[in-house]
Amino acid sequence: MLVEGENYLRFLTRNLEAIFVFEGNFLNGYLMSFIVLGALGIHIPFLITLVAGDLLAGEATAGTYRMLLTRPITRMQLLTAKVLAGTIYTILMVLFLAVVSLGLGVILFGTGELIVITDVLIIFAREDILWRFMIAYGIATLSMMVVTSMAFFFSSLVENAIGPIVSTMAVIIVFYILSAIDVELLQAIKPFMFTTYMQSWNVIFTTPVEIDELYQAVGVLSLHIIVFLSLTFYLFSKKDITS
Repeated sequence: MLVEGENYLRFLTRNLEAIFVFEGNFLNGYLMSFIVLGALGIHIPFLITLVAGDLLAGEATAGTYRMLLTRPITRMQLLTAKVLAGTIYTILMVLFLAVVSLGLGVILFGTGELIVITDVLIIFAREDILWRFMIAYGIATLSMMVVTSMAFFFSSLVENAIGPIVSTMAVIIVFYILSAIDVELLQAIKPFMFTTYMQSWNVIFTTPVEIDELYQAVGVLSLHIIVFLSLTFYLFSKKDITS
C-alpha cells in the first residue's frame, strides 16, 4: 500500500472522479485499518482455530487428562482455565491486528478523513473515526469468540487436534457458501447463522448507525458463544478420561 496505495485509491474512486473532486489525505492509517478489518473473517479464524482446537484435544492426544485431574481441581475448573486461555488469545489476536493495521498505518500514512464506498459514498471526519474503530474491533472480537467457542466444542468431542481444526474451518466455509446462495429456504435461516454477522462491524461505518442491526448481531453472536460453551462444559463433564 505504501508503494501502490495511490493507484488503489484511484481504483476505489474511479467512477466518482468525473462527478466529485477529492481533496485531503484519504490514503491514511484509518483506511489501512478499514481494509485489514475486511479480511478479518477469512484469515484470523484459522489462526484462532489452530490454538483453540488443540487446547482440549491436545490433552487427550498426549494422555495428560488423568494426570491433570489427579490434582485438587475439578473438571469445570480445568475447562474454565482452558476457556479463559482461549479467550485471552482471541482478544490478543484481534488487538495485535488493531495495533499493526491502525498503529502502523497511522505511522506510515498519517491520519485524515476515512472514505467508505459501499452502496453510497461516506466520508467521515477524522474526529469521528476512532470511536467507530473501537466498537468495530469489539464486535470483531465477539465474532472471533464464536470461532473459539466452536473450536472448543469440537475439541471436546475428539481426541485428535486435527479434527477440531478441520471441522471448525469446514463449518465456517460451508456457512459462508450457504449465505451466498440465493435460495428462499437458505435466506430464511440466514439470520440465524453466525457467519451472517462476522462482518457486522461494517454497521458502525454507516450514518446513521443502525443500532437495531448492531444489537441483533451482538445478540446472535453471544447466543452462539453461550450454546457452544454450554455444550462443551456438558460434554467435558461426561468425558471418559480413563481410557
